[in-house]
Formats: sequence, C-alpha cells, structure tokens
Amino acid sequence: MPQHSDNTLAKRILDVIEFDILPLTEIGVNKGNKIFGAAILRKKDLSLVIAETNRETQNPLFHGEISTLNAYFALDRNQRPKPHECLFVSTHEPCSLCLSAITWSGFDNFYYLFGYLDTRDTFDIPHDLKILSEVFRIEKGNYARQNHYWKCRSIDELSAGSEHKFAKQRKKIEETYDRLSSIYQTSGSQNHIPLS
Repeated sequence: MPQHSDNTLAKRILDVIEFDILPLTEIGVNKGNKIFGAAILRKKDLSLVIAETNRETQNPLFHGEISTLNAYFALDRNQRPKPHECLFVSTHEPCSLCLSAITWSGFDNFYYLFGYLDTRDTFDIPHDLKILSEVFRIEKGNYARQNHYWKCRSIDELSAGSEHKFAKQRKKIEETYDRLSSIYQTSGSQNHIPLS
C-alpha cells in the first residue's frame, strides 16, 4: 500500500469534503437533515469510492457515516474494495454510534475535520459529547484514538505546521458549514429528528 504524505492526505480529504460531501450535505440540510457527512477513499490512490450525507429525516440512525457505510456495502461485492484497503473520512468527529459502526464494518482508520467541541460549540449539536459522558462515562470525548481496531487523526493533525497551505480552502469549507448549520438550526423543530 503506498504511503501518502500528511499534506497530500490533508489536501485530498479537504477536496473530498468540499467537492463530494458538501454538495450532498447542502441537499440534505435543505430537507431538514444535520450537517454531517462522510466518504470512503481507496488507500492506494486516494480515489473516491463513495460519499454520502446525513439522512436522519428518513431514519434517526442514518447519520452521515451510517449513510456512507450503507451506500458502501450496497456496492457490488466484487467491485467494492475491502475496508482495510480504504480510508474513512468523516466531516465531524464520529459519535458513539458511528464509532461503533466504523469498527464493526472493519475499517482500520478514520479521519475527521471538525472535532466534538466544534460540533457542540460552533454547530450547536451537543449530543456527541453528552452521550459519551452520560452513557459511557467518557469525559471530554477522550476515547482511545488508537486502539486494536483503528487509528484516527484529525485534519488539524495532518496539516500541523502547514496550516497556511490549506487556510483558504479550510475557511471556505468552514463558511459553507456555518451557513448550512444556520439553515439546519432554523428548521430543527420541524424535522422530527429525536435528537435534533
């Protein structure tokens, strides 16, 4: 499996979020769904396998990562790369449901852009940290980021020391998420999502 530099990975992940996930998320948010999305890439060449977005208005379990996993496993088994041959990309640090789904699906990694504090404070969706604390007694989102099953990294870790290279694109992505978050928050009471 080829090794990609952290800068190459950061740039590719930001491109996938901006050009593959965000357009789907914009459609989803306009239907009342949350702003979360995900994608799966091939490790060898970083090509896109599948991208998806949150579909909680259909089913409260269809978080962005779950929708992505459902779409991935719906691909023809003979054409679909194996989970260990792929990178899992999440726009936001996965909640406990999605952490478990990524694990049960056999992925040995995941990457994310926005952390739990962003989700809670910037996007006003506090459930990830609250569930980790109330149900699992994990404070401040301190789960094991490297364990027997997988290793996770944030885009900030990948781009440490090179933030200036990605600043313009990152700002554009953040502004789009801020706009979509405002749309979601305005429609939140009408979407019938249990934890909106």
